[in-house]
Amino acid sequence: MYQPNHAKLREEHPNPIRQSPLAFKVRRAAPALIPPVAPTPTEFKELSDVDDQEGLRGNESRGWNQDPAKVIREAVGKALVPYYPFAGRLREKAGRKLVVECNGEGVLFIEANADVTLDDFGEEIHPPFPCLEELIFDVSGYGGTLDSPLIIIQVTRLKCGGIILAWRFNHAMADGAGFFQFLSAVAELGRGGQLSV
Repeated sequence: MYQPNHAKLREEHPNPIRQSPLAFKVRRAAPALIPPVAPTPTEFKELSDVDDQEGLRGNESRGWNQDPAKVIREAVGKALVPYYPFAGRLREKAGRKLVVECNGEGVLFIEANADVTLDDFGEEIHPPFPCLEELIFDVSGYGGTLDSPLIIIQVTRLKCGGIILAWRFNHAMADGAGFFQFLSAVAELGRGGQLSV
């Protein structure tokens, strides 16, 4: 079986952008909230003591026939019906107890266009990624734990037709496995399928 020699290929065909720090411009549309597409319960849900920890209260991030941003936006709205607590806001009760107010306000969604292709990023991308702030926007007023959208999603279209999907989620609401379950639901609904989880 053929195994390419990547080091030799890089010597023979160097990527000029990879030899200097990658820089590109991103034009973002105005952020918009995506609410659930159907009515959801209006209620407060207490977080478990495992999830309600001071150390988890940060909100930091470490071939389409249709517009991919539109497909993702619609799928997120559909997924927020069964996963409706993600469309709410964290509130703090007496004794610093966190609850999620299930109010259907929605998650924050940003569409963007970048003047770069996927090839411009090179073969491998390792953290720390120097252009992260271009790919997941830190929306003013939405960086805190309380009273903020629990998920921020940015879809960045590239010149080559590809996209970069980036998100931030509030870790007090879900761990990585729990959030992956929500993303899997978005993917299933975006493909036109039914929820399996």
